[in-house]
Amino acid sequence: MTKVTLLALDTSTEACSVALLHNGEKTYLYEVAERTHTKRILPMVEQLLSQSGISLKQIDALAFGRGPGSFTGVRVGAGITQGLALGADLPVIAVSDLLAMAQAAFELQGKTNIATAIDARMNEVYFAQFCHQQTSVGMQWQEIVKEQVCSPEQAIAQLDKAAFRVGTGWAAYAQFAQQELIGSEIILPDARFMLDIALTNWQQGKSISALEIEPVYLRNEVTWQKLPGKG
Repeated sequence: MTKVTLLALDTSTEACSVALLHNGEKTYLYEVAERTHTKRILPMVEQLLSQSGISLKQIDALAFGRGPGSFTGVRVGAGITQGLALGADLPVIAVSDLLAMAQAAFELQGKTNIATAIDARMNEVYFAQFCHQQTSVGMQWQEIVKEQVCSPEQAIAQLDKAAFRVGTGWAAYAQFAQQELIGSEIILPDARFMLDIALTNWQQGKSISALEIEPVYLRNEVTWQKLPGKG
């Protein structure tokens, strides 16, 4: 089977990252670049492609962190991905940032039952729980607790306390410390852990067009404005 080339990027939190799957190998760049995502993300994409000796038009699909995360960060990632995909006529794969952190725990530490919480400010977290388990089509991630924005107390009420915990949320609020719910060193999303998720989606035909990109903010009052003239 022909090897797939995928490019992933993420700017949904204070971390800024890009990753490339090419010829079966992964390369990536990651840095904490709060408030400078718009300046850093495209040079990072160009650097990674240049290092691998390929152009954007040789990519099979673009993956991006579709949120949840900071409003500005999610919006930047979606907008940059939309622009790149439209310019190179590429399909897009949207990846949950919460799931990407679960994937990091799986790849780095072999964890299969993972609770993710990103600090959403205003005494809330973006929260979900995932389990990597056998399904009719092989090993897949299953969403055990649906992605949501909620208070620490609401997260605690839904949490399987045996779950491995990742994300900034666990250290952000005293309620978690009182319950002895401590997170791991995996605290921010990273595009390299989106690659395997994106590859599975690609193999299953789960991609969208650039015009179908919809960032996930979870907060109802936040709306996504599409590119001018695109509906």
